[in-house]
Amino acid sequence: MNKILDEELSLQVSVRIKSNGKKPFDNAYKAVLSTEGASYVQGFVVRHQKPYHPIESAWLELTDTSGEKSGIRIVDPNFKHLTKSTKDIWYFSAQNLTLKQLKAMIEESQEDYPEDDPLPIYGDAPYEYYGDVMLGGKEYLVAYQKAVEKCQELSQLNMGNNGK
Repeated sequence: MNKILDEELSLQVSVRIKSNGKKPFDNAYKAVLSTEGASYVQGFVVRHQKPYHPIESAWLELTDTSGEKSGIRIVDPNFKHLTKSTKDIWYFSAQNLTLKQLKAMIEESQEDYPEDDPLPIYGDAPYEYYGDVMLGGKEYLVAYQKAVEKCQELSQLNMGNNGK
């Protein structure tokens, strides 16, 4: 199914929740609480901007069946902190949670580890390595690898445009 970033709604939600550029997971959590029918998604974002590296983040997804082209709309309350253009950003989802699932996981995390921030959520062990860190299950590793491939593609494209 086609996924398209809804830039206008992303900016509206960002203002509504008073988005903080240093708290992408909290921003997405606040946004999903106030956006009917949305799911909370964690994964990686890639910008067409140096340095090319995956950014771990969270956003919302809404299923849109209203028009001729049904699909999924990405609503990113962190969008204004990442880039200025929808054509310069790519999303690689690792996990998608309903509001009910998200609340249950946060509650469990707060009970088990009250001193730690409950977000981001990495699911059940065993965890895989991505980068230099071991976090998330197999789906996190797959999303990370796809994001790294996109970074390499953008880097090569940039080198080609500079005649190097």
